[in-house]
Amino acid sequence: MRFFRDIAGKLGRSRWLSPVLLLLLWELGARTGIIPEHILAAPSAVGGTLLGMLASGELVSNLLVSFGRVLAGLVIGVVTGCALALVAGLSRPGEVAVDPLMQINRTIPTLALTPLFIVWFGIGETPKIALIAFASTFPVYLNLYSGIRGVDLRLLEASRSFGLNRAELIWHVILPGALPSLLVGLRYSLSISILVLVVAEQINASAGLGYLINNARDFMRTDIIVMCLIVYAILGLGADWLVRIVENRALVWRPSLVEQ
Repeated sequence: MRFFRDIAGKLGRSRWLSPVLLLLLWELGARTGIIPEHILAAPSAVGGTLLGMLASGELVSNLLVSFGRVLAGLVIGVVTGCALALVAGLSRPGEVAVDPLMQINRTIPTLALTPLFIVWFGIGETPKIALIAFASTFPVYLNLYSGIRGVDLRLLEASRSFGLNRAELIWHVILPGALPSLLVGLRYSLSISILVLVVAEQINASAGLGYLINNARDFMRTDIIVMCLIVYAILGLGADWLVRIVENRALVWRPSLVEQ
């Protein structure tokens, strides 16, 4: 067993070789002039810009603005998606009333709604948050709805035989059974909210990561653009990591999460 663990450890370390090699080639190409600075700044320049903007507080202040937009839109989207999934998943009339509309709306490209949201809400913060909320609603709705409808019927019958009423059945059986699906939907919503944020912040933003990218584009500052893209990626990875922590704590009863 130790032999196999050693091999696995070496393979895990070797996974860093290609990214490091890519960074070295990128740096070499930038320093030798093969990659012009106005096309793509060197990794060292990106790192220097990152440290400088962190020290000045400019990056942190704009990051907090972007984080606030994502959080507001995500809360609205997740609450809406959960409420609609409960209505559609727990009753046949609710399914007839809600699910067809949700299936129609989810086929609409979120970014195509940008001009309409600008007409409705103006060019302030509202259309940015509305776009994020709209996009993050559907992953939660679809996964929670599927999770509710996918609860084992034998488990429901056994619970009824113990005398549980409908409210107790929903709280103690159906919702815990649908929780894994809800967390999957939440992970998708987090990822989509970051993607939509990139476009939403192009709408007349006066602060945020999108504002930094727009200014950097006007002045050909590819180092700032790349730095902001890296921050977007870190936001997405961090959000996914947080959901994984919640998943590991909330679903300890699942055999797949128990250490062998």
